[in-house]
Amino acid sequence: MRRPALIAIAAGAVVVTAGTAAVAVGLNTADTGPPDASPAATSSPLPPEETRAPDLVAADLATSFLDEWVEDGRVVRRDEGGDTVSEGQAYGLFAALIADDEQRFDEVWDWTRAELLRPDGLMAWRWDDGKVVDDEPATDADLDAARALVLAGDRFGREDLRAEGVELATVIADRLTVQTAQGRILLPGLWAADREPYAYNPSYASPVAFQVLGAATGDPRWAELQAGSAQVTGTILDATDLPPDWAQVHADGLVEPMPGPRGGGDPVQYGFDAPRLLLRYAESCDPADVALAARPLATLDREDELASRLDLGGGSLSSDESAFAYTARAASASASGDAEAASSDLERAAQFSVRYPTYYGASWVMLSTAMLTDEALGGCGTGEV
Repeated sequence: MRRPALIAIAAGAVVVTAGTAAVAVGLNTADTGPPDASPAATSSPLPPEETRAPDLVAADLATSFLDEWVEDGRVVRRDEGGDTVSEGQAYGLFAALIADDEQRFDEVWDWTRAELLRPDGLMAWRWDDGKVVDDEPATDADLDAARALVLAGDRFGREDLRAEGVELATVIADRLTVQTAQGRILLPGLWAADREPYAYNPSYASPVAFQVLGAATGDPRWAELQAGSAQVTGTILDATDLPPDWAQVHADGLVEPMPGPRGGGDPVQYGFDAPRLLLRYAESCDPADVALAARPLATLDREDELASRLDLGGGSLSSDESAFAYTARAASASASGDAEAASSDLERAAQFSVRYPTYYGASWVMLSTAMLTDEALGGCGTGEV
């Protein structure tokens, strides 16, 4: 007999209520990498600055990101010890694309290709002190990079970039996707390929990337990924107010929120991964995707101030705030048609990011502004925020 599509949250979860948990934590970033990655990615904001928040112009924010966080093509996480991760390099490619800066795009991609690209065509996750220190790929980074390469090929008239994007997309489809009863889904890394139920990060799903890469490759698996990912996202949001950072998907379609990629670590939470789901779905050109991004707004809108980590019912799990949290609420507001609220939260995120600079906050202030107001990344930003 087929099991229901979603069951109770796995062991280690925080009770899903609107109540407040008593735990307070520091400002973690989402990019924790593979399950056994070491050290854990924790972020200490750089010293507070009094600078006025920038205007919400995507190209200007992208140029500032390139100036402040990129050195000779390497995106440097100065707030996390000066290392570099594949996710950051993909964000650097996006920044150059948003800024319409072909030279900076080449610099970021040349460094990435020289330092992170593995023999199989995927990117190693983490580089530090002159060498790769963790070569396990992180699928979101590879997906974003492939999308950026294809778009840059079209933008700059560069068949070499487009071809590299298609090549990377093919490796992702071959090695980092799997069929389930929900449809085809992304695996978070090679480490998850031989384990069922499959570890799943809901925020890795990117409808715009699926569309861009499907059009570039002609491979029907990208349309399958779009359909399967939307099915899993809908299943999650049918059962919880907010999506979790991590879940697992069984071959028969059962979906379970999880406290970490292998069922341990943090509590089940809407933390520094899950909010990306709202941004990635809000930028989609498909109204059904945008509707999914709108669904969490009522929960996120209960309080004016957003904690950086919430349980799946919207209760606070920390006393900290983050710029990232406000960018995601802006996405949900935009998807709901509330341009004024979306603009307010984007401005708040930008102000917070200037006051407490972090690599991750700066990345997502830039990316969210582009995703919601611009078409440089291949989505359907309205320009109305």
